Amino acid sequence: MRDREKARKRAQELVSRMTLEEKASQLKYDAPAIPRLGIPAYNWWNEGLHGVARAGVATSFPQAIGVAAAFDPELTEEMGRVVAVEGRAKYNSSSARDDRDIYKGLTFWSPNVNIFRDPRWGRGHETYGEDPYLTGELGKAYVKGLQGDGEYLTAAACAKHFAVHSGPEAVRHEFDARVSEKDLRETYLPAFEKLVKEAEVEAVMGAYNRTNGEPCCAHKELMEDILRGEWDFQGHYVSDCWAIRDFHTKHMVTDTAEESAALALKTGCDLNCGFTYLHLLKACEEGLVTEEDITKAAERLFTTRFLLGLFDETEYDGIGYDKLECEEHLKAADRATAESLVLLKNNGILPLDPEKVKTIGVIGPNANSRAALVGNYHGTSSRYITVLEGIQDLTAGKARVYYSEGCHLFRDRVEGLGQRQDRISEAVSVALNSDVVILCLGLDETLEGEEGDTGNSYASGDKGDLLLPESQRELAEAVLGTGKPVVVLNMTGSAMDLRYMEEKADAVMQVWYPGARGGRVVAQALFGQLSPSGKLPVTFYNDSSELPAFEDYSMKGRTYRYFTGQVLYPFGYGLTYGDVAVERADCGGRAFEGEAAGEVEADVTKPVTVKVKAVNHGKTATGEVIQIYLKAEDSPFAEPNAKLCAFARIFLGASEDTEAELEIPPEAFTVVENRGRKVLQCQCGPGPAGWKNGTADRQAVHFL
Repeated sequence: MRDREKARKRAQELVSRMTLEEKASQLKYDAPAIPRLGIPAYNWWNEGLHGVARAGVATSFPQAIGVAAAFDPELTEEMGRVVAVEGRAKYNSSSARDDRDIYKGLTFWSPNVNIFRDPRWGRGHETYGEDPYLTGELGKAYVKGLQGDGEYLTAAACAKHFAVHSGPEAVRHEFDARVSEKDLRETYLPAFEKLVKEAEVEAVMGAYNRTNGEPCCAHKELMEDILRGEWDFQGHYVSDCWAIRDFHTKHMVTDTAEESAALALKTGCDLNCGFTYLHLLKACEEGLVTEEDITKAAERLFTTRFLLGLFDETEYDGIGYDKLECEEHLKAADRATAESLVLLKNNGILPLDPEKVKTIGVIGPNANSRAALVGNYHGTSSRYITVLEGIQDLTAGKARVYYSEGCHLFRDRVEGLGQRQDRISEAVSVALNSDVVILCLGLDETLEGEEGDTGNSYASGDKGDLLLPESQRELAEAVLGTGKPVVVLNMTGSAMDLRYMEEKADAVMQVWYPGARGGRVVAQALFGQLSPSGKLPVTFYNDSSELPAFEDYSMKGRTYRYFTGQVLYPFGYGLTYGDVAVERADCGGRAFEGEAAGEVEADVTKPVTVKVKAVNHGKTATGEVIQIYLKAEDSPFAEPNAKLCAFARIFLGASEDTEAELEIPPEAFTVVENRGRKVLQCQCGPGPAGWKNGTADRQAVHFL
């Protein structure tokens, strides 16, 4: 068990021997060495969203949104463990050569637990989706895997971006996200609270924007009152990169760099990703900060370094270079890809029969794209397997595979001297000469991602609407117009308008960004070597016209909890090749058969156990995700729709049944009133009316 108090005392002793200048120098992300004290340089900036990123070769997992689609905390924790082990392998190797460069430390600025409230947000694929409960559970699992349970932290995780942050990217440096206390406590904060309280996340990163007028890297309510006050956060706080500079250049809440540095430091921002803290000494001279303020931040940062064992011999020193992309880690990545695939439509064409399909047309700008495999914040793989390559390898010697790029990802031609849509005719020829077509559409990190990191972007990484680029829409019409059987693979990190594909295609599968070698697993799913079993962690709307303005942070009309219209594919939806049904659910001594919903009484001062019997009536083994939703029907403070409160991933063979126990946490029986307080909505007596205001300890539970 880690001893934070011991690490804190060691940090205090070490910092006490530093000069003011030395202490201030340690508050930058690229902290220099202090040779006289035996302190090596340390760069705090490292990334590990879905594999060690930006530091050379490492195991590549599906993008975070794909991992979310697996609905599998155990898998997410394993991903965190792999990142930590490979991060240690890299750290051990680089530090042995005194290489202290960026992306080579053990402080990973992941996970991103912002809520994907609007599918137009370009960075949404870095998150675990739109639901606070799912996001919190998966984020907690990732942090536990990354930080480990040893005497020292294997690596340090960071919950970002605190808080109320999900676009627009183009104006994030000056944007003020206005949010009600109810939405703040009900939607935007729960995942952060869970990571702090239940996973003891070591770091929290502040967002670029303001929230209700205050910049998130110097926000008294968020940082002092809630994070360190209510939640008793003990770790360190880091700014997003160059966010403190925005105080005086964009937000205009200060006039000078010295004032910005002082405001951030005194509010509790310990570490500056950027250079504004270079002005701390002058700020100290001007009386804007004290040496005590600087000392406190330095002590927090060195507490983390001691918890990581950076000045000791640890159990992790023997982790060698052979752990990078080792067989065990690659298998974990394959499992993640397999569980992430979401089958949205299937008229029976899938799985493909390799004995009957002799010619396969693989078409589309993402069919042979490495960029479409990895999303953003990715590392380097020693091998990439695209969808085309996966299909070619799997069918080698059995079928002929034709290929056409079909169109450019977003431009109106592939060749600069070619005519408009210069690959359409080739794509049609491929389709007409094939028994079945695999049409690979979508985006990549150049079209949806972070402001400043994108190439061609619609709006600094955000999307203007939910449509695929015009070049791809025209390709889809041409290929689907041939009358050939078509399976559409959508490779995006966000919800898209797939109505045309839903209407015209024989099957539609959401593939996300499946990881560097993900094409092999996708091919296995197409040919029935595994069954897709992922579920949507976001709502797929019909189009963006149904959504509120992107800049509006109110949850009204957003996500499955608050949207009241018809959707194309709902949150939690996903088909399999099996036929799994929940046949019985027992709760509080009452059983529900089939899909029946109803009320039961249960003690909600502790977790409520639900026992579920599930049966696979199909002939194909498959994974499946049991989901329980709860609704407070009569509370004036409840969300309009039922909310996810428990889930469990299971696996069933053909004609097999199983029993699973799920626990509904006590907080699921609360609602958040307008002032932001959680209220237990209790049942005054038995009856079909649902949740009632009262003081009893028993609760009406609705299973929907």
